[in-house]
Parts: sequence; structure tokens; C-alpha cells
Amino acid sequence: MPVQFTDVLAARQRISSHLQTTPLYSYPILNTMVGADLWIKHENHQPVGAFKVRGGINLISQLPDEQRQRGVISASTGNHGQSIAYASRLFGVRAIIAVPKDANPAKVASIRNLGAEVVFQGKDFDEAREWVEEEARSQGYRYIHSGNEPHLIAGVGTYALEMLEAQPLIDTIIVPIGGGSGAAGVCMVAKQINPNIEVIGVQAEQAPAAYLSWKTGRMVEDRMNTFAEGLATRTAFELPQSILRRYLDDFVLVSEDELRRAIVILLAHTRNLAEGAGAASLAAALKFRDRLAGRRVAIVLSGGNLSIDRLRRILATEGAPSFSVD
Repeated sequence: MPVQFTDVLAARQRISSHLQTTPLYSYPILNTMVGADLWIKHENHQPVGAFKVRGGINLISQLPDEQRQRGVISASTGNHGQSIAYASRLFGVRAIIAVPKDANPAKVASIRNLGAEVVFQGKDFDEAREWVEEEARSQGYRYIHSGNEPHLIAGVGTYALEMLEAQPLIDTIIVPIGGGSGAAGVCMVAKQINPNIEVIGVQAEQAPAAYLSWKTGRMVEDRMNTFAEGLATRTAFELPQSILRRYLDDFVLVSEDELRRAIVILLAHTRNLAEGAGAASLAAALKFRDRLAGRRVAIVLSGGNLSIDRLRRILATEGAPSFSVD
């Protein structure tokens, strides 16, 4: 495998001086709602509000001097771009981030404020990515793919180490999948530490490319109509898929309504704001609560960068959550 468990251990040493361990909390009302001993890994507490900053620091810190001088370029719907911008500022590297034209404005503002140049390109992530790939070829920038980068996967895998150090007896981990770097890191770490841990990936029904690719064993392109930009990819990524096919136990889908409901529940009962991708693990735990009954389950709140406008619309639609466990 292009990413090894030892790579994750080395990544933790690189990022430990730049990032603090994020908390793993349990909330009694969510335990009741899911019917399990539920723990939430709060990657929304990272300085950019999402887990991807781990991978950004691990990758940028290892760039040779020539690539640092030329600069880096990447495409993102927001969180990956923030991670590259944050790490580039740490290590004095020029960063250019292409985002879709309707990208989350809060994430775009964060990328800019972290010192990266933002370029709007295309109607979705994949159109922005295609522009970046051509720009990297013509200008000589170091292209950073959001999924097919071993250093990114090793970096984000460090949060799985923290989870299992805090709760070594976890039975099941549920992790959101967009491009799949986070899930690939979790799978690899969990199975190395305890092969009996069940790892379940979750994606939006309206953006199922990674799910279909995993199910069929071939790279699939499909629709991308989810509001959850962290899950919104038209195509799967080869490197994460190769790891997921080896280690992932199951892959499930959740609806847009289930994502919105999970966002409101997290806000009401944990006082944490989750973006769509960040709420996906709880949405899956609630949807498949029967199979999780009595288990010790860790879910990943991967990011909290939900725009205020989106939050207003969700609250207007969902209203106050019910305290019923039905």
C-alpha cells in the first residue's frame, strides 16, 4: 500500500507541534437516540474548522525547497483549500486555490484570510480541479490533489489514532466520505490497531460516486446534487478507493433530509455547528441504529463550516428537533 501505518505515526510527530488533540465526547441524549454508547470526534474544533488541516500540514511540511519556491495549487470546495492555505502560511509557501463559482462564502473568506490566492473556476469541484490540473502543467506549480496524495491520507489518519487512544474499546467507527482521504486514513489505522473494529463509510445519496465505485470495484462518475459540499464529488479518487476496498467494512448512503436533521440535532444537543459532511456520520448512526444497538460507536464530526445562510434555511425547514428517541 502507498500509505502505511508508520506513515501515520510519522505524520503525528510532524503535526503535533502545530495542532492540538481534538476532543472525543459522549452525549447522553445522543446515546439514547442511537441506542449505543456513542462518541463524537470533534474535528470541527480544528483551527480551520475541519479535519483536513492535518493532511495539509503533513504534506506542505515535507515539500522540497524547489516546490516551495514555485508554489502549490489545488482545487477545493472549501475545507481542503483551507488546510492547504493554513499549512502554506505556516511554512511560507505561495498557495493558489481554485473553488467553484458558488463555493461556501465563509470557506472562501477563510482561504483568503489565511493568505492564499482564490480563483473561481467552474460550476463544481471537478470543473475547478480540471482547470487546476492544466494550470499546474503550464505554470510549474506543485499540484496537490485533494485525495490522491499519500501525505494527506497519512496526516488525516492521525485523528483515528487519537480516537482509539482515548477509547480503545470502540467497536464501530462511522466516517463521512467525499473524496475519501479521511475514511482511508481511519480504515488503515483502525485495522492495524484492531482488525475487529468495523469501519462504515457514509456518503450523500445525491452524490454517490465514491459509494458506487466502492460497490462496483471500478471508478464511477455520477450525479452531484447534495448541499453538503464536503461530500460533493462527481468522481471517485483512485488512491482512497484502493485503501477503502481493502479495509472498509460497509458503505451507506443518507438523504438530504437526514443530513439536515442531523445538523439540527447536533446544534441542539451538543451545541456544535456541523456542516453537511460533518453531520453525515450522525445521520447514518440514526438511520441504522438497529445494527448499532449496544455497541460502542465513534462518529466523526469532520467539519463545522456551515454558512449562516444555509443554517437559516435548514432551521426554517427542520425547526426545533424532537427529544423523542423514536
